[in-house]
Amino acid sequence: MKITKYLIASFIALSITACSSEDEEIITGEGKVTLEFDNSYLTSDLLLSTASYSANESEEIKISDVKYIVSNIRLENEEGEVFTYPKEDSYFIVSETDTDSQFISLSNIPAADYTKITFGIGVDQEKYLEGATGQGDFLTLAQDAGMMWSWQAGYKFFVFEGLYTSDVTTTETAFAFHMGSHGSSVDNYKEVTLSLTNSARVRTNSTPEIHVVADLANILSGTTTFLLDDAAQIHVDAVKSPQIATNVNGMFVVDHVHN
Repeated sequence: MKITKYLIASFIALSITACSSEDEEIITGEGKVTLEFDNSYLTSDLLLSTASYSANESEEIKISDVKYIVSNIRLENEEGEVFTYPKEDSYFIVSETDTDSQFISLSNIPAADYTKITFGIGVDQEKYLEGATGQGDFLTLAQDAGMMWSWQAGYKFFVFEGLYTSDVTTTETAFAFHMGSHGSSVDNYKEVTLSLTNSARVRTNSTPEIHVVADLANILSGTTTFLLDDAAQIHVDAVKSPQIATNVNGMFVVDHVHN
């Protein structure tokens, strides 16, 4: 009788162990991640050239062009381990007029559950100081996209253009904010770190999509407030460009993650 009880107990223990082993996922291999960059204005989807948006005080704007450079992407998993995407492949231009550019596909990502993402806006000094030949194909891509002033002046990290009116400026008037580092003299490259709303579960057979929303209202109403009546054209400016860079840095949030 005791032997029977011991056999039953052993069978139950083995069954529990087997079930636990089957339930525990072994994460190996590599997979892909897709980053979607979705531009908005406050709670509204961004519509180029047609929709009017309220800016500061009495100013109304119509946005005609938005572009920015995303670079140096890193993913942090739930154990705090960081995967850095290969630097030579980690420079992208996101344009509101090019839907395909708003989806960045990353491959050969170690399988894991990722909880944070970091990326730069612009081109870091390390890359820039490699010289024109060190930029590879990205230099041509940036030139074709209008994301450079010149090689000496450097890249445009962020382009924000359109028309505005106000109580003072009643006729639609062009505005343009072009922000970037000024060669090696003023470094406006900044990085953004965002916590994910839920883990991005990278697997060999599963590609999560991280949906990042950029609220462009933050450009004029972020840490620094800009009135277009005061300065509608800001390009190479040692004081205002760093302020724009800070506002750009604060416009990104992770809206959700699709697994």
